[in-house]
Amino acid sequence: MAYFAQIKEGIVKAVIAANDQEWCETNIGGIWIQTSYNTYGGQHRFGGTPLHKNYAGIGYHWDGTGFYAPQPYESWTLNEETYIWEAPKPRPTGNCIWDESMLDWVLIN
Repeated sequence: MAYFAQIKEGIVKAVIAANDQEWCETNIGGIWIQTSYNTYGGQHRFGGTPLHKNYAGIGYHWDGTGFYAPQPYESWTLNEETYIWEAPKPRPTGNCIWDESMLDWVLIN
C-alpha cells in the first residue's frame, strides 16, 4: 500500500492509501501523484529514497517536482532544495512565534 495525492490545478485535493496510481486514476479519476509519509525536506527519515520533497497534505502545492505547504507568511521564501518555507531570520531557541508586522521572532513564555 502506498499514498497518493490527487492534484487539481496544482493543488492537492485529497491524499489516500491505494495499491497504485493506475487504480486511483481508473476508479476515482483525475491526476494522482505518489507521496511518501517518510519524506520531509527532500530527505527520507529512514535513509531511503525521498519522494517528491515532502509528504503531500490537502492544500499543498504540486509543481511537477515536489510538494510544498501553502506560504505561511508573505515574507517567507521557499527553499528550492527542500521545498520548506524559511523565515527571513533564523528561529531562535526557545518558545517563539513569527511576527509578520515586525519581520522577527517573538519569544513567548
